[in-house]
Amino acid sequence: MFALVDCNNFYVSCERAFQPHLEGKPVVVLSNNDGCLISRSAEAKALGLRMGEPYFQVKDQLQRHQVRVFSSNYALYGDMSGRVMHYLSSRVPDVEVYSIDEAFLDLRGMERYHGNLAAFAQTLRQQVRKRTHIPVCIGIAPTKTLAKLANRVAKKVPTLNGVLYLDSEPRRQWALAQVPVEDVWGIGQQYATKLHAQGITTAAHLAAMSEGWARKHLGGVVGARLVRELQGVPCLTLAPSEDGTLARQSIACTRTFGKPLSAYPDVLGAVAAFTTRAAEKLRRQHSAVHLLTVFISKNRFGTEPPPYTFSTTLQLPVATSDTAELIRYARTALKRLWLPNTQFKKAGVIFDGLEAAGQQQLSLFEPTAKIKQRDRLMADLDQLNTRYGTGTVGFAVAQVYKGAAGVEWAGRQQQRTPAYTTNFEELWHIQMDGPRLPRRP
Repeated sequence: MFALVDCNNFYVSCERAFQPHLEGKPVVVLSNNDGCLISRSAEAKALGLRMGEPYFQVKDQLQRHQVRVFSSNYALYGDMSGRVMHYLSSRVPDVEVYSIDEAFLDLRGMERYHGNLAAFAQTLRQQVRKRTHIPVCIGIAPTKTLAKLANRVAKKVPTLNGVLYLDSEPRRQWALAQVPVEDVWGIGQQYATKLHAQGITTAAHLAAMSEGWARKHLGGVVGARLVRELQGVPCLTLAPSEDGTLARQSIACTRTFGKPLSAYPDVLGAVAAFTTRAAEKLRRQHSAVHLLTVFISKNRFGTEPPPYTFSTTLQLPVATSDTAELIRYARTALKRLWLPNTQFKKAGVIFDGLEAAGQQQLSLFEPTAKIKQRDRLMADLDQLNTRYGTGTVGFAVAQVYKGAAGVEWAGRQQQRTPAYTTNFEELWHIQMDGPRLPRRP
């Protein structure tokens, strides 16, 4: 059995965790640079606000309905996600962290210890809410695809109280009939249009198709697996995730700038900062990289002519996770791409070809002692930044964003709440009402 745990309106729920007076009120959270709506409370959805709508287009509507608006606070959201996932990992044998607000749980053999899995799921919901103030819904089924489908139904049907356990054929058929085919995990808009044209409008209709039909119309073996999963035959297992036991195969860090940049030092600072962040993720999963890609992009809606994006990939002579080395190669890549007198709106760094750290092919001419010395330096760097906050210690060229000081490439976050859980300078303040007790002499 698999379970999918999904945090409800996660970014909004994180804001409400520290501002409980927002419960029951319409709330939205904006994307980078306060561009679009990326998280909406149930009350905001009821007002007709759609996911991905540009902020400037709905600003008047938000003000008219007194909707509370927040900029993205990824430091807070990432930490709250870690707390949810840590608790879930302590209760089940294996966890796949599917995204910042979703996780698949392996529930094999859990009936022996907890009896009814629906009751166990209710306990998980209550404990997550008690420990983190984050509401979640849980779908349980014999396959991952059905678990995701059950989770969707559990969110939509209030009488289920946030949990749906597909433990019988009638319940599976009922759940399949509740979900439109376009909402099935793995069915995109293109396939949804084709399926509707053939009269297949619900997940139940799709599950009734044969494996041969799925191979012909849904992309071969991938489509066949999807149909078999809907029929209750498990074809997917827990997959790699950043916080799981298996390492990711690529790592990226990209950002849209708060304003267009045309000065080389400013763009270099952004690329170096993104390289620093990606290198931290690389070391966290004990990997090294030997393919590094850097890209820079112009504003597609500006006056600059196409092409809008420029990229280059370097093959490193030795796979590494050393931030200093990676920044050096990123600088080389940026020099190849640089166009003077050009305004850039976005940049990013992508690591591919990852290898296990300590097992990569080393250089014949570099002393092993020097490599170990750099590894110790990176370990000390990570330890300091973990203890005192991201960007406390780093490389000058990176201009790591920290606090309200800002850097040229930093995105707009005019309505960001404090990073209550990860920054000592932004700790939650408690204000006492009423008269204060006199201090002891």
